[in-house]
Amino acid sequence: MSASVRQAWTSPFRYLVVTGLLLFVGGIVVVFAAIAFRLDMDTIRRAIVGSASEETWFAIRLTAVCTTITTAIAVAIAIPAGYALSRYKFPLHSVIDTIIDLPIVLPPLVAGIALLVFFGSTAGVWIEKNIMPFVYTQQGIILAQLVPAGSFAVRAIKAAFDSVHPRMEQVARTLGCNERQAFIRVVLPQARNGLVAGAVMTWARAAGEFGPILMFCGATRMKTETLPIAVFLNMSVGDVGMALSLTVILVVLSAVALLVFKALGGRGYLW
Repeated sequence: MSASVRQAWTSPFRYLVVTGLLLFVGGIVVVFAAIAFRLDMDTIRRAIVGSASEETWFAIRLTAVCTTITTAIAVAIAIPAGYALSRYKFPLHSVIDTIIDLPIVLPPLVAGIALLVFFGSTAGVWIEKNIMPFVYTQQGIILAQLVPAGSFAVRAIKAAFDSVHPRMEQVARTLGCNERQAFIRVVLPQARNGLVAGAVMTWARAAGEFGPILMFCGATRMKTETLPIAVFLNMSVGDVGMALSLTVILVVLSAVALLVFKALGGRGYLW
């Protein structure tokens, strides 16, 4: 190590910032390590292949199916919305951009309460009777996830489009492409990694939703029991081991999603 590098690492400022980083990371590791130390193999076995396995696998399946559908809908909406926000300036652009961010920054319970109020209105009652019931149903889980996850998808996918320089589209237009062709042949391939990374993080965000689902769909075992709801239900009845086992599954799913996100170069697409 050169003298200049040694001097840099021994500076008080460098020690200060690195110490802050290590303290923060250490706190996260200690908190999650506490779960590992609290669990034992018999508890995990009971949750996965034992007496409680039916509930566990139901929660995993319901979470996977609902979250995947939610992500597909969110991405389908977010691609045109994110592109419009990224490329065009129109009246009330800032207002619309702020409204999209609201479900991300507001407490999650607000989304569930807002959905309940809407479906108690005349329009909501008509939808329930004539199209599809949503309140306290499994399809309602998708809607409850979609409100915050959709906003998150728009924000992530807009950032992916922002990373593609508009000049590339302009060059494609001069070579004979129309606006739609330039989008499909130039923008989408260039933003592909960012789009996939945004979809992965949207999936992870939707899978972890608790407040909107609890308020809008309730917490009913073997009906609206997603993984976060299952953790809540088991903690409510004092089955801490089962709740922690489900928590570990959620942590593993989140960690895998984050690793995929980073592998796709999505470090800058969270906000």
